[in-house]
Amino acid sequence: MGYRELESDERPGNRKGYEALKRTFVGGPFMKIDKVSPNNRKKAFELVVDGKTLLFPFMLLRLKPEARNRIKKAFVDPELGNEAFTYRLDDGREDSVHVDEVLEYNKDPNYMRDILLYRLTLEVQERLKESRLSRREIIRRLGTSASQFYRLLDQTYYEKSVDQMLALLTVLGCRVNVTIEHNKIDGKADLGSQKAVNP
Repeated sequence: MGYRELESDERPGNRKGYEALKRTFVGGPFMKIDKVSPNNRKKAFELVVDGKTLLFPFMLLRLKPEARNRIKKAFVDPELGNEAFTYRLDDGREDSVHVDEVLEYNKDPNYMRDILLYRLTLEVQERLKESRLSRREIIRRLGTSASQFYRLLDQTYYEKSVDQMLALLTVLGCRVNVTIEHNKIDGKADLGSQKAVNP
């Protein structure tokens, strides 16, 4: 997921544009930001999200502050549904950061799980198109109900488990390999992503 400055039609005054922007982020139900404040010593924003204190460094901002153009104000933006914060520089320019960018940077476990479920669900949808098995046969092999099966196919439904998605992929004739990578955040090793790799 990249970081970019918001276009004019994605700014707070245009709800339609912002709704389109939200759909470019991958993840589960949108979380709310409770509090945000710039920390010049750490060169990062400090946020409280779902009771957790998280950091988002200035260096990842699309519109970066400078020595002569510092952050004048930062606030949780109600026009963005409290799902993003907006900051303003001394020269009057401003930009917004969505909570998903913060969660992704901090590798929030719940957020990363939702990303994995989302990607597995999209893979299932594609494999289902290629499968010669009928829906009834797939449901029978899974040992589940039709209603639960269709919930598993919904990428916006996050009450399912990774085990269920792996079982479904197996029924569809896929072999899933899990790759664990180490990423570095602020110079420290951190558990990275898991992804499905099909033969």
